Amino acid sequence: MHHSIEIEHLSYSYPDGHLALQDVSLSIKPGEKVALVGPNGAGKSTLILHLNGILSGEGSVCVCGLEVSPATLGRVRAMVGLIFQSPDDQLFSPTVFDDVAFGPLYQGLPPGEVAARVEEALGAVHMSAYARRVSHHLSMGEKKRIAIATVLSMKPEVLVLDEPTAGLDPRSRRSLIRLLGELPLTMLAATHDMRMVRELFPRMVILDEGRVAADGPTGVLMEDVALLEAHGLERT
Repeated sequence: MHHSIEIEHLSYSYPDGHLALQDVSLSIKPGEKVALVGPNGAGKSTLILHLNGILSGEGSVCVCGLEVSPATLGRVRAMVGLIFQSPDDQLFSPTVFDDVAFGPLYQGLPPGEVAARVEEALGAVHMSAYARRVSHHLSMGEKKRIAIATVLSMKPEVLVLDEPTAGLDPRSRRSLIRLLGELPLTMLAATHDMRMVRELFPRMVILDEGRVAADGPTGVLMEDVALLEAHGLERT
């Protein structure tokens, strides 16, 4: 069986010469929920952007057995649903329905199938009643759910999230965590929300200065106070 994500010896430098990732190797099995944690500037977002080819460094990145390359980008981006930190980066259509329909339409699916995909995706995030609403008039928590629906409508195999709880009030945060727990997808989330990590992600990868500093069961790593402090993290 293929791993959902297989990263081997990945390094990446930005145009200004800053080395953001250094020899990162990471494997994630189908169905695993993994948290990617570390201080600001550790390389978390840079790593995530390699998973659907927005960035391309040295080394290899495979998704569901398919190497990420210019020739495979279309297929990879259908398999990897990337949720940006700000939902406004993903919502740009006149209505919620149009936002969620965008991906399936771009794939060339017939109207009936597109409508079915939208209905299913909105149902999965408990937003079925919002199809005709204007995305930009929604709350941050509602926008995050719609952003997830725009990805679910593509029927991805892997969900990759950048700071999913950022900017949410306590009620919206709790609601989003519950939603993510319901989704039966392989999941990788870059986050500073250590309470969410403990609750939702059985495995934790600590990234610092572009390197994997630790990778193991969340419960075990959370008890290693010296390790957490060394990498700017707090035990919850």
